[in-house]
Amino acid sequence: MESGLLIGILGFLGLVALVAIRIPIAYTMILVGVIGTSLLSGPKIVLNQLKDLAYVQFSNYDLTVLPMFILMGGLAYRCGLSYDLFRGANTWMGRFRGDIAMAAIAACGGFGAVCGSSTATASTMGQVALPELKRFGYAPALATGTIAAGGTLGILIPPSIVLIVYAIIVEANVVTLFAAALIPGVLAVLFFIATVAVYVRVVPRAGPPGIAVPASELISATLGLLPVVVIFGVVIGGIYAGIYNPTPAAAIGVFLVAAYGIARRRLSRADAVAAVLETARTSGMIFLILLGAELLKIFMARAGVPQAAAELLQDSGLPPLGIMAMIIAIYLVLGCLMDSLSMIILATPFFWPVVAGLDFHMTEDDLKIWYGIITLIVVELGLITPPVGLNVFIIHSLSPDVPMRETFRGVMPFFCSEMIRVSILVAIPAITLTLPHLLG
Repeated sequence: MESGLLIGILGFLGLVALVAIRIPIAYTMILVGVIGTSLLSGPKIVLNQLKDLAYVQFSNYDLTVLPMFILMGGLAYRCGLSYDLFRGANTWMGRFRGDIAMAAIAACGGFGAVCGSSTATASTMGQVALPELKRFGYAPALATGTIAAGGTLGILIPPSIVLIVYAIIVEANVVTLFAAALIPGVLAVLFFIATVAVYVRVVPRAGPPGIAVPASELISATLGLLPVVVIFGVVIGGIYAGIYNPTPAAAIGVFLVAAYGIARRRLSRADAVAAVLETARTSGMIFLILLGAELLKIFMARAGVPQAAAELLQDSGLPPLGIMAMIIAIYLVLGCLMDSLSMIILATPFFWPVVAGLDFHMTEDDLKIWYGIITLIVVELGLITPPVGLNVFIIHSLSPDVPMRETFRGVMPFFCSEMIRVSILVAIPAITLTLPHLLG
């Protein structure tokens, strides 16, 4: 084995070890990238890279969409849109057993459409729905598991912050990826609702029978959904229609959410300032991770690790779908160690060249779309798998009286549902590609 490749492998193992002991992923990638490149090429090379690498990375126009969508989600939370969504969904689901859990899933999907973040969706809907689930006697495992799993919908349903980052890494069209994510995202909501329906039939004590609401309340709650429908239609509909690209669409979304909050007197000056500060912190974290990923990518490329991994998998004798299954399994393992954004940024530069070199009988653009959506769904699962399960930790902080093992037990039916959906999307790429082709 060449010395450069050996250094690269040791660097990767060191990276995993540092992440496993909870060193922040951005600092870990920067540290491994700087030390590794210094060992391979000397410290002068690293200093030359740092001279302009940050500017080149952060001046990418495509990145400007991230703070806008993050701000839109922060304002939506503070304007009470999450409560309106939950109330509207609950009135429509009222006739079914497990109605409040189903409503929480539907509301998570709706909030994800104006938020783009899974952790924010889980946190927000947890504060809204968990008290109701407890008040009506839902089993703790189902109550907390539903919100933890429902929060993962924020990462897939457009606009998705992680999907935007993936598009930047593989140089794909963000609009096309948004279109590709819509049908799988709707399927996720339907599969999760079906999972709740099956759960409460198998374990009737887990969720009480539903109670139908009067027509007047149904109409009132449905009208409360209109702001979300309008905002989603203007933002995402305008993108799909080609009226504007994602960055101005996100700015329009921020304006609409802020205007709604001010008109309903739900958005104070303190709320707006808090949303801006939160956006700055989150955006800074993402940008630092992207810088670390670039430094790590340079080190790994010089060491020849991605090329060696591609050759190893391509020479394994496995069919393309077998290699895809291996990649999915690796993502599931990584999900036990790190959050979704870190997984996408860290693993995509390794695995995308491998996938691009395989014969899946589709164009490279279609392959970017299909692989990106599959990756995103698998990354979702990392948010609810032990021992990290970031969404589970968030829900536990909101409901500390429920043991974490109960929440992990509650998300397992949703995990199985997701694996079925992944298998369907891998087997039938047309589900993912049909809408982008129609819009194209």
